[in-house]
Amino acid sequence: MLPLEGVRVLEFAHMVMGPSCGLVLADLGAEVIKIEPPKGDNTRRLEHAGAGFFPVFNRNKKSLAVDLQHPEGREIVLKLLRTADVLTENFRPGALDRLGFSYQELKKENPRLIYCSLKGFLHGPYEHRPALDEVTQMMGGLAYMTGLPDRPLRAGASVVDIMGGTFAAVGILAALRRREATGRGGEVTSALFESTAYLVAQHMAQFELTGEAPPPMSVKRPAWGVYDIFDTAGGGRLFVGVVTDTQWQMFCRDFGLEDLKSDERLKTNGARVKERAWLIPRINELTKKHSQEALAARLEAIGLPFAPIAKPWDLLQDPHLNASGGLLETLIGAKTLHVPALPLALDGRRPAKRFDPPRIGEHGRELLAGLGCSPQEIDSLRDRGIVALPQPLPPQEEGT
Repeated sequence: MLPLEGVRVLEFAHMVMGPSCGLVLADLGAEVIKIEPPKGDNTRRLEHAGAGFFPVFNRNKKSLAVDLQHPEGREIVLKLLRTADVLTENFRPGALDRLGFSYQELKKENPRLIYCSLKGFLHGPYEHRPALDEVTQMMGGLAYMTGLPDRPLRAGASVVDIMGGTFAAVGILAALRRREATGRGGEVTSALFESTAYLVAQHMAQFELTGEAPPPMSVKRPAWGVYDIFDTAGGGRLFVGVVTDTQWQMFCRDFGLEDLKSDERLKTNGARVKERAWLIPRINELTKKHSQEALAARLEAIGLPFAPIAKPWDLLQDPHLNASGGLLETLIGAKTLHVPALPLALDGRRPAKRFDPPRIGEHGRELLAGLGCSPQEIDSLRDRGIVALPQPLPPQEEGT
């Protein structure tokens, strides 16, 4: 049994932030029902950099495609909400309120409902603004810390969207726990800007503690003496980190660097930081005598942190991810993809894919029947364009 089995979630969400929250809940066993317009969530049709959003963040969910502008469509969803434990939404402030789905209205009929809004900003002067991951990376200092000093650059993934979605899931879990004690639901809000501030908190604290403005990460000013990418024989490269004095002694001993091990200028990490100008080139000369594979094996044997320089698509062949159940086979249309599982294990097991991202309205008949609609009523709703129902999949031929 998964921990959230029996929890029903209605997801009014698109893009990354809202769906990533629903993904956490769905992978942990909740019944997550994606409420979509009859034409489907626009995220389904994104191309290029957005092509991966829908398949990554929508597995283990059901789809109800319904016209919320139509009174009968709204009534269907209101009936579903009376059975729900959680509502999640990441639309513009006030968008659901105008459709009659505000928390103040919904809690009258379902006081146990937990209403989670995923927004650009928490309460304050900015709360009315729309926001995007990149917007808050820029205004929150993350883009500054990622790019060059005069060229702020967003991080290479939707880190703030996913962070905001994850914190929303944490808030929902806390609200579910509180409801066990009080019997009442409540409101949960997470936000992109505040998530960005949380991500750069260490740099904020560093500034206040030292009085110095930390430079972007592209300007090497590390906290560790040896914390760099080094060349290897044959043209490969490895990142190597030697972050404690004990690790430094191990590194010097294993690689026969007795002169460095005994050098008084290198006794502590702080001292090594000051000597990086000549120390790093010296170590690079050493690493160039070893192949990437041999150097990696040696570092692994003595327990030092290291990493090859990978591209995202290299992970599709990563032996660790493939051996540990870290990649889930996912079917989108006729195409099979492999996407990461949640980065956690429960009793040693990774949360599995129970079903693929849904087709538009795939679970409409099931959900409407659960509300008491007859087959004839469901067909009428379809024929009048209030709900969209997919065509049955063609039967597979034997052996396919």
